[in-house]
Amino acid sequence: MRMDDAANFRVDTTAGPDRAELVVAGEVDIATAPLLRSDLHRIIQGGATEVTIDMAGVDFIDSAGLGVLIGAVGRLRERGGRLMLRHLQPAARKVIDITGLQDVFELAD
Repeated sequence: MRMDDAANFRVDTTAGPDRAELVVAGEVDIATAPLLRSDLHRIIQGGATEVTIDMAGVDFIDSAGLGVLIGAVGRLRERGGRLMLRHLQPAARKVIDITGLQDVFELAD
């Protein structure tokens, strides 16, 4: 983990009454996963049931990041909602494929 990971991490959120889109940039790892978890928790608690995460700016995700995404899928499914991951970069897509999580997430280009 580099010390500047969190400084280079960003989540921009656009939320409506039941939908939200997060645009994530930087590495989603043990240092930054809590920041993403906090944003996801806030929008889900706020009533969003359709959540899209644009991952075009994410070139790395570790198990902590995957755990945050899996937790969000669970919370959304409890409310009849869904989570979609868009624009996965090859490295992030490979991690999702290797772990078998392509069946957990809705994926879009």
